[in-house]
Amino acid sequence: MDNAASAAFVAVLVALLVGLTVGKAWERYKLRGGRWIDRRKARQSPHYILGLNFLVSNQIDLAIEELSNAAGLDADALEVHMILGNLYREKGQVGRAIQVHQALLQRSGLSTIEHAYVLLCLGLDFKRGGFVDRALEAFNEVLRLDPNNRYALLNLEKLHEEQHQWAEAYAIRQRAMTLAEPDAQDAHRAILAFLETEIGREAQRNADPKEAISRFEAAIELQDGTVPAYLYLGDVRLAGGDVKGAITAWERVVDMAPERAYLAFDRLASAYPKAGAPGKFQELCRGLIAANPVEWRARLALARHSAERGALREALELLFEALVHNPHALSIHQAIWKTLSELGLDAALVAQYVELTRGAVFYLDPHVCTHCRYRSTELLWQCPQCHEWSTFLEERIAPAKDATDAPRERD
Repeated sequence: MDNAASAAFVAVLVALLVGLTVGKAWERYKLRGGRWIDRRKARQSPHYILGLNFLVSNQIDLAIEELSNAAGLDADALEVHMILGNLYREKGQVGRAIQVHQALLQRSGLSTIEHAYVLLCLGLDFKRGGFVDRALEAFNEVLRLDPNNRYALLNLEKLHEEQHQWAEAYAIRQRAMTLAEPDAQDAHRAILAFLETEIGREAQRNADPKEAISRFEAAIELQDGTVPAYLYLGDVRLAGGDVKGAITAWERVVDMAPERAYLAFDRLASAYPKAGAPGKFQELCRGLIAANPVEWRARLALARHSAERGALREALELLFEALVHNPHALSIHQAIWKTLSELGLDAALVAQYVELTRGAVFYLDPHVCTHCRYRSTELLWQCPQCHEWSTFLEERIAPAKDATDAPRERD
């Protein structure tokens, strides 16, 4: 019995080794046209290695040339053809990319995962070409084959966002969040908060304040730092007669994101008198300036407030201080020109202004997307080019100077 058991064990071991050997051989070789062909021939060619090197160095044309040569060595080299199709898409040759990926789908013997990834590439082709319906169909088919394909989920979400189908985008982002690692949860919550805000905006435009408030509060619960949710929540509260509630929402923006406080300035300047606190806006602006000496927007807002009260010289002094910290902002210059005109173009003040603006280049407070470098004259919550959320920063041409460098008004 012992000999028989040993013989059986040896037989099983030999069968296992034979199976592993055959599996490895099948991984490398494939029967085609009656001949065994090395499946790794294309990937082991110098053309493939050169193509990847050119791809890494962003030399797309050379990468396409070398990878085309590698693909010519083996028509069945699926991954090489997929990469080629993707490169054609990146070059803007969408029609050619679609042809390559559609041809790959016609192959027999594709595994489920291979089928899904070719469909994913095809969906990206359709998306790039503006064929929205076909892209949606492709991404949904990918998810049917591979329900946990996060690339298909995120691209599907972006398509819905581009169509302003916020509820659909929200549902897909929730699904993606369930598949994400724990350390990625916060990023997903932040995007869900922006999507909740957009759904609230739709309700706001449709004159449904109850739904709008519910959505804005849900966005804040998801991510406390969602600035637009607070801004629009205050707008809805004010429209409903809740002045104090509106002020509370807008002041929260000032507290948690001082760099975005200017978005609430006009709102607060109008609301404080209604709440019986006409001096509160000046107090708020001066507090921001004290906390950040290079804060120019608070000086600009305070200057406009002073000018409305008839304190033109006080306003001009604030504007000159703001100009030192951001000499290129056209909004400051426009306010100065208006104030100087109202002061009768006092020669000394005009001379001081000219001295301050030597070498300044005017611009309309440009904001730049940190993801794709798209530029905008206003702060946008979602980039219209790359469709990423909360990626805009204000770009400065020159560094701010110390507050002590600001020249004072001449006597």
